[in-house]
Amino acid sequence: MLGVLLLALSLPARAQQPAKLPRIGYLDAASISSEAARNRAFRQGLGELGYVEGKNIVIEWRSAEEKPDLLPALAAELVRLKVDVIVTSGSSVTRAAKAATHTIPIVMAQDNDPVGNGFVASLARPGRNITGLATLAPEISGKRLELLKEIVPKISRVAVLGTSSAPSNTQNLKETELAAGAFGMKLQYLDVLSPKDIETAFQAAGKERADAVLALGGFVLASQRAQIAVLAVKSRLPVISWRSDFVEAGGLMSYGVSLPDLDRRAATYVDKILKGAKPADLPVAQPTKFELVINLKAAKQIGLTIPPNVLARADRVIK
Repeated sequence: MLGVLLLALSLPARAQQPAKLPRIGYLDAASISSEAARNRAFRQGLGELGYVEGKNIVIEWRSAEEKPDLLPALAAELVRLKVDVIVTSGSSVTRAAKAATHTIPIVMAQDNDPVGNGFVASLARPGRNITGLATLAPEISGKRLELLKEIVPKISRVAVLGTSSAPSNTQNLKETELAAGAFGMKLQYLDVLSPKDIETAFQAAGKERADAVLALGGFVLASQRAQIAVLAVKSRLPVISWRSDFVEAGGLMSYGVSLPDLDRRAATYVDKILKGAKPADLPVAQPTKFELVINLKAAKQIGLTIPPNVLARADRVIK
């Protein structure tokens, strides 16, 4: 009788114990502060699906703070924490997560070439523990050069800032070279491996009389967007980049996939996986939202007038 009584008394206590909350690991190469817009978009996407951080889901935010060598250790830490899903912010991050686990689902918030990078077998059938969103859009490079030609009609030489160690660099440069050939432009490739290389790159662009600058992808360039904006004004060179936060930091113009939109959509993959779906069965999605952002203040600082037809096509104009 005593045993039955003790068991009965323990049942309500057990029933009141909170259920284990799903735990998501979000791994980024850049600093958390520099990716605030993307982080907000990811939280927004979760919120639209009924998830509230700290209430019914836990997010383990991990950032390499611009030090890619830290990524393997951070990925291993998330594996030790036994998170349910790892969300990655880019190719270098996905590579580190892939090396750390073959079992925990990995959701790419964005990747320029998931098949070429060896992350998935195909976009339709990923076949492994990785899925998510791709930024495959070869026409973007041509569109950026076309925009430069519209605002600088006599353009003939473009300095291209890239990071040779970035996984997406080779493909982005190849697409840009093809587009440049069609427009009759000459490219001057300038490798930016660290922040200290940026000023040197602008000096080289000026020495070779570049008419404009195109910034390719990579977290080194992304983290130094304010410095690039300052040097662009100092050099009086129009710069187009792939991310809108370049323009928000004082840059002239950007055209590309909306990264916050991809992060918001990444939350839908997390939701499906938490509900039992396997990454191998979830096709990799393509970008659906592209945006053109122009900063008129930056244009005035370098003595450039943006044609009305270009302004009319802008999704956002900063004055």
